Amino acid sequence: MSDQNAESNPANGESPVRLRDALRKARIEAADRTGVVVDLRDAEVARLEILSDALDSLFSEIPASVDLFDRGISQGDTPRLWIDAVAHILMGRDKRIYRFVQDTRFGRTVLAESHDVPAMVDAVTDYIARRMIEREHALVVPTTPKEAIAAPVKRRGGFWTFVLGFILGIGALFGAAMLMSIRGI
Repeated sequence: MSDQNAESNPANGESPVRLRDALRKARIEAADRTGVVVDLRDAEVARLEILSDALDSLFSEIPASVDLFDRGISQGDTPRLWIDAVAHILMGRDKRIYRFVQDTRFGRTVLAESHDVPAMVDAVTDYIARRMIEREHALVVPTTPKEAIAAPVKRRGGFWTFVLGFILGIGALFGAAMLMSIRGI
């Protein structure tokens, strides 16, 4: 019992009080750092919302039949303003520069970087125009004469290739049977 009293008595060594104070100070510092991170993230989201508002007129011009684009801000560890499924805008390392990137099968490609909202609006406008043209090209059916579509494709030598393969297959089976009979398997 006297050991517990000695440990809890601040006059005997004050180590529990100093540790408690150190833990309290560390918790306050961690909360301050967390608050700074939250403030930075809020600032990023606010800048992305400003850009999103500037893009309102552009997205209002996109025909309703074009469903390629789905704009929205995701608020994860790194806030992003999504333009479509593969392109988004995020804030650069200094948290003041907009970075417009596209995910491709070869990795992430930076399409534009700027501090200015109008420059980013121009970059997004160019991107949307290119995507809409790509969509039009993908939907266009090439016009070909009906005779070219209906004409069967002629293959030469298909029969003789089959015959040669058949003969070689029989020879391989005969050879395998001979090897097995010689070895006594």
